[in-house]
Amino acid sequence: MGSRGRALARQTVFDRAGGRCEYCRTPARFTPEALSVEHIVPLSRGGTSEPNNLALACQGCNNHKYTRLTACDPITGRWVPLFHPRRHRWTEHFAWNQDATLVIGLTPIGRATVEALQLNHPGLVGLREALAAFGMHPPAD
Repeated sequence: MGSRGRALARQTVFDRAGGRCEYCRTPARFTPEALSVEHIVPLSRGGTSEPNNLALACQGCNNHKYTRLTACDPITGRWVPLFHPRRHRWTEHFAWNQDATLVIGLTPIGRATVEALQLNHPGLVGLREALAAFGMHPPAD
């Protein structure tokens, strides 16, 4: 795929994600680094560059996910798949706490993803607090 094709694919993934990380929901315009188009199933694990295997991810989520496909649910102790943005609905696996600063895992997949990708690290919580103060958080789903 040439540079024009990659740019078009990136724009398609960006538009589909609404300009937000598909894991932690951070908006692109408030991240210090550009959001990445990441392979949900990494190429090294048999994934492809087809659109249904691509997701928009902030650097934090992308770095924590790396080549992982599974993580341990902290409640059951079982290994479960990580959240898959093309196969799962965010609202079925996650919710916001009362002040919308923390992502709460509702299912084993949600809980394992929150822990593995560190969706509630202090920097994200602070950003959510600031965005909420300006009426810009939580995102509409």
